[in-house]
Amino acid sequence: MPGNDVNNNGNRHMRHTSAACLLALLLAAPLLAGCLERGQPTMVDSSADDDAFCRANNVAVGSNDYVICRKNRDVQRANANSRTDRAQRNLAEQMLNNPTRP
Repeated sequence: MPGNDVNNNGNRHMRHTSAACLLALLLAAPLLAGCLERGQPTMVDSSADDDAFCRANNVAVGSNDYVICRKNRDVQRANANSRTDRAQRNLAEQMLNNPTRP
């Protein structure tokens, strides 16, 4: 029947369009997933580096000097992260307060 041919072509076109949209969504989802990250980024495990640094000073693992060395490394890392965060906030504030107009 001629009326059925039109519906089948229309359904086929609709299936193709919905499949293309689904494929585009599946390809874009991993790219957009990075935008959803909140808070601190994933921390890198630096315990091996800290351990190697503290052992390089001929300090026995578990001794008071070793514990102090590891704490100092943690404090240094926290200070570096704080400086980086502060610099980023300062840059964002400077860009908001001093917009350039083309």
